Amino acid sequence: MTLADPRTRPALPWPTGASLAWHDDVAPRPGPAQMARDVALAELVRRDGVPRLRLYTWSPGCLSFGRHEPALARYDRARLSDEGIAVVRRPTGGRAVWHDRELTYALALPDAGPAARRRTYHAMHALIADALARLGAEPGLAPAGRAPALDAGACFAHPVGGEVLLEGRKVVGSAQATLEGVLLQHGSILLADDQWRVATWQRPAAPPRAPEPPRWTALQVRRALRATLDDLAPVTDAAAGLLDAPAARHLAHFLDEAWTWRR
Repeated sequence: MTLADPRTRPALPWPTGASLAWHDDVAPRPGPAQMARDVALAELVRRDGVPRLRLYTWSPGCLSFGRHEPALARYDRARLSDEGIAVVRRPTGGRAVWHDRELTYALALPDAGPAARRRTYHAMHALIADALARLGAEPGLAPAGRAPALDAGACFAHPVGGEVLLEGRKVVGSAQATLEGVLLQHGSILLADDQWRVATWQRPAAPPRAPEPPRWTALQVRRALRATLDDLAPVTDAAAGLLDAPAARHLAHFLDEAWTWRR
């Protein structure tokens, strides 16, 4: 039995009966623009209470830090600059992620407290696992355990309880933040595992590794996740351009190196 089997359908990460607004943001954008759009997504939820899910990719590839991650002590800023690597700090927590051959999701919904946040975290991963099962994979969920400390390395170095595993390796990493009454959950779905690159920019630097071929395309994962959602809940397509104006108000914040390298 696969996770996509109707008898094992996952629970929803938002209140049962609520409609989900689907933002399929297909145009790749730089890291600061994507973070600004995620804050804008949370603002829409604060205004209308509608749960919203956004899927997107990054161009150019970008290293993102968690909101409270001590990046100054851990990463070689000069080397990143010399190599022309784009860097941004997320509004959500967690540890560093390299965004290149991956698909990012941002889920925003009204915050209902700590217990609901935990349910959302696990339920979203179960939805993604179901989608990957539709693509022929056999994913599992990491067992419960203590969350790694912020100084434990990059996001994909250690699985956290409830995160998605494939052949024992973490393929989805997520983090949360509450923004004025809205829960924002970010996650990275690996299309190919390039996360070893994060360690090459750390102090001390790790040696590079040979790249792996991609398992799926972003389009395949988008379609599989949409199919999973359509089987479980009412989903409506959000209007194109809905995030443009509110995101523009937040762009300068995520472009500011004082924010990116604040700690």
